Amino acid sequence: MDFRWDIIMEYAPYLWKGTLLTIGLSLISILIGTVLGLGIGLGKMMRNKLLSFPFKCYIAFFRGTPLFVQILLIHLGVVPFFTGETNGVIATIIALSLNAGAYIAEIFRAGIQSIDKGQMEGARSLGMTHVQAMRYVVLPQASKRMIPPLGNEFVVLIKDSSLAAVIAAPELMYWGRAMASQYYRIWEPYLAAAIIYLILTLSMSFLLNRLERRLETE
Repeated sequence: MDFRWDIIMEYAPYLWKGTLLTIGLSLISILIGTVLGLGIGLGKMMRNKLLSFPFKCYIAFFRGTPLFVQILLIHLGVVPFFTGETNGVIATIIALSLNAGAYIAEIFRAGIQSIDKGQMEGARSLGMTHVQAMRYVVLPQASKRMIPPLGNEFVVLIKDSSLAAVIAAPELMYWGRAMASQYYRIWEPYLAAAIIYLILTLSMSFLLNRLERRLETE
């Protein structure tokens, strides 16, 4: 099997641009998803079943349907409905954020519920409101336990962003497919993309492990 390094070098600038967009899409989506997930997670934990029901439906939908389908629905339906035309990058950010929000909501819920109830009761006995107790007592303690799964969700987002190639968002996998289509080659484009994804995920996993060890020593 002849391996053509020349076409990889030719597409190197495009693969670099695609890698930067992949990282950007993942960062923006995890930030939006974290804010969204916190609100949804707290909403699901409300004691009023009627009020918590929409949040449970949200989580069930985005966790129970394929991300690929969600991307297509948002790209072909939701974005054009509001703007009159679609945009691959915007649709990808919306889809990844909404999907991540559902998973992060469960991470927040599990993290908050892992804190002993006595912490909340003690804070309330000191005169704090429920919101103040959650903000200053419960969430700071729960955040240390939530960082590892949040990091894992970011790693998953990096890999899931490759699905954006089907809606022509010019991320890493898009350029890998473009290379494959132009030269009718398989190994060079997809192996190059796979190695770049591997570097990104291993780097993120390394940083997460360092962060976890640092938190354990505090």
